[in-house]
Amino acid sequence: MEYSRFGDKFTRHSGVMQLMDDLTDMLRGSGDVQMLAGGNPGVIDEALVAYRESMARLTADQAAFNRAFANYDTPQGRFEFIDALVEMLNSRFGWGISAENVVLTNGSQNAFFLLFNLLAGRDKHGRLKKILLPLTPEYVGYADLAVEEDFFMAEKPLIDKLDERTFKYSVDFNALPDSPDIAALCVSRPTNPTGNVLSDEEVAQLDTIAQQRGIPLIVDNAYGAPFPSIINVDVQPTWNENTVMCMSLSKLGLPALRTGIVIANKEIIKALSSMNAIVNLAPGGLGATLAADLVKSGELLRLSHEVIKPFYAEKARLAQGWFNAAMEGVEAYCHKPEGAIFLWFWFPGLPISTMELYQRLKKRGVLVVPGQYFFPGIDDPDWAHPHECVRVAFSPDNAAVEKGIAILGEEVRRAFGKSGPLS
Repeated sequence: MEYSRFGDKFTRHSGVMQLMDDLTDMLRGSGDVQMLAGGNPGVIDEALVAYRESMARLTADQAAFNRAFANYDTPQGRFEFIDALVEMLNSRFGWGISAENVVLTNGSQNAFFLLFNLLAGRDKHGRLKKILLPLTPEYVGYADLAVEEDFFMAEKPLIDKLDERTFKYSVDFNALPDSPDIAALCVSRPTNPTGNVLSDEEVAQLDTIAQQRGIPLIVDNAYGAPFPSIINVDVQPTWNENTVMCMSLSKLGLPALRTGIVIANKEIIKALSSMNAIVNLAPGGLGATLAADLVKSGELLRLSHEVIKPFYAEKARLAQGWFNAAMEGVEAYCHKPEGAIFLWFWFPGLPISTMELYQRLKKRGVLVVPGQYFFPGIDDPDWAHPHECVRVAFSPDNAAVEKGIAILGEEVRRAFGKSGPLS
């Protein structure tokens, strides 16, 4: 069948589709698969108990149950949750927002599809406006969200080796392009895939650049502060009228509820609400209903800081240790794990591409994501770095992560011509 240009673009092969296909294969298969490719959050019993208790309170109240399940929300989302969130952010951080500054979406991916295509693409004069990614590598899910082709501008990062096994990316502010074709800046904090966390100073500098150019700064805060707080460095969550802050309930351990949150100026919120009405009628309200009670009681922040944050910090520590052991005898680096639920591995001079490495690992039941998908807007065939990196999720069961990293180590050693499996 011949599709439209829109249909062709959204049905072709993409990094995020490969990731979801891998997830599907894992769920349907019966073999021993180490699924280290996906972004599924870990199973945290204490958090899930709190969510079940919230659901039990909801189902025990017939009127509340009816409101949650038997009614459409407004295109802006469920105001019980929005009002609770506004109160929490204002009282804790002094943001000074109102309910008119918040809209809910059917997950963060849906939010970014709406946002990117609202702000960038062909304008009424036919000019192609683009999203600037100041720091790559960046989230694989951004790359194919735009209706238009050639949608992103990006810069290579500064790379600093910290010690024999770790390194860190940072923004090369001197190289950031200044073009009237740029419609917005966008960063994730913590960054998926690397776990990098932009400092407060870096965010402030990006905000200054965005305001000077009269364009928004979009901050993807799916893993950050104040919730789910999967972040290992001290940062201050900030917002102003020029910031578009995107949050989510997914990494709290509720990805099936598909609840995204956008906090922005009233003009952008009104526009996104209109898009919600056309595309979705209204966002799903179950996640917002479930979380409203937890926000009001303060339980959401307690779980984030006392349960979720230390859970992932310990898993990152363990996974980094397994990586160090698995890569004995080869040059290999792990990006400093400052947040999120992934480790980002770099193998300088790898004799094969990480796409080939991915295929070899897949044959052995280990699924990772090759690095080449995480550099939208970078088109430099002579730059080997994207083909020397892989993303590995450490959110699955520890035994699966340890086994998967050990097999990864064996295949990397094999590629470099090192003999024998690891002991």
